[in-house]
Amino acid sequence: MAILFTNIKQLVTFAGDKAPRAGAAMREAGLVKNAAVLIDSGIIVAAGPWAAISRHRLAKKARKIEVNGVCLPGFVDSHTHAVFAEPRLKDFSMRAAGASYQEIKAAGGGIISSIGAVRTQPQRAMAEQLAIRATGFLECGTTTAEVKSGYGLSLESELKILRAIREAAELTPLEMLPTLLAAHGVPPEFNGETQKYLDYVTAEILPKVAAEKLAVFADIFCEKGYFTPEQTTAYLKEAARLGLKPKVHSEQLSNYGGTRAGIAAGAVSADHADHVYAEDIAAMRDAGTIAALLPASNYYLGLAKYPPARELIAAGVPVALATDFNPGTCPCWNMQFVLSAACTHCGMTPEEALCAATVNGAWALGIGDRVGSVVPGMQADLAFFEADDYRELCYYFGANQCVMTVKKGRPVYSRVS
Repeated sequence: MAILFTNIKQLVTFAGDKAPRAGAAMREAGLVKNAAVLIDSGIIVAAGPWAAISRHRLAKKARKIEVNGVCLPGFVDSHTHAVFAEPRLKDFSMRAAGASYQEIKAAGGGIISSIGAVRTQPQRAMAEQLAIRATGFLECGTTTAEVKSGYGLSLESELKILRAIREAAELTPLEMLPTLLAAHGVPPEFNGETQKYLDYVTAEILPKVAAEKLAVFADIFCEKGYFTPEQTTAYLKEAARLGLKPKVHSEQLSNYGGTRAGIAAGAVSADHADHVYAEDIAAMRDAGTIAALLPASNYYLGLAKYPPARELIAAGVPVALATDFNPGTCPCWNMQFVLSAACTHCGMTPEEALCAATVNGAWALGIGDRVGSVVPGMQADLAFFEADDYRELCYYFGANQCVMTVKKGRPVYSRVS
């Protein structure tokens, strides 16, 4: 049955080219006031002024839902580490007492500290835990999320994580795209022998993940003390040869060459990008690589430096925003907070931030042809907010303004009576 969403004070459509938005195009919100959205069979049939949509042939018999607020495309969160067994509370306490990222790692914290609990957690419990977390995303207006492995760092546990993501997808309406991040760090049993571990990942884990079609993407953490630019390019090229789309964690803690290493392997996005130089930005623009910025991590870590969104946008690089939800450096699943951080700390306009969290987030996952905008023919993934003006989503922070989330045409969360 068709559904007609009515009395939408403001509809942000992001109508435009089916391509990542860059430069001035990121500010073209496609705003419609006094709007309506008509959906049928999980697809957007019509979206625009109420006066026009109400005359559509399907509108008369459609189930009507009165919204009284703002409508956006559902958020597309293109970077999360949502599978972990336990929060890293020891790391949090150490950081609050002044310890650095490197000092926490040296004390046995960081990525490695999550390994033990993940390796012993049963797959079913892992999937159920992920499905519960998915509810938090849906309640805040996120309809699609990328979910990485990377806290197992062994063949058995990395496969278990990816299988748990697949299993959780049957338990929640949140659409989850899995990423293999076995190259997240070097597990203790390899005694810091980075190349030996990466050879193991390449020979043992990658082929099995590809054969079982457990992941869409392959990612790697390119940073001092982790994996080098040369290792990054070689690994991602092999992942691409096996059918996994490359992504890269780059320039998070320093400028180390990860962005251009990822580009050399055809990375769809370079994530973090805090310390990119002009030549990195030019390379991203020329390659069409999306910069996925994660400012909530910078906030949580208490950093003074944030991703250079203004420089990236001015250079014509498409910018996406994501939560980076993870147990160590960003325990936040609410994209609304990310919008606030992007505007207040990265110099993004509300229109740019919303574009980055919807359209460009979708393209950072290679699915911008079906989600990320509210136009006819697109999947009916919508988020409704208790607001009079779409800019309130970036202005207010610390609370959830979402009152309804629709996934594939079905309301999956609602505070609307």
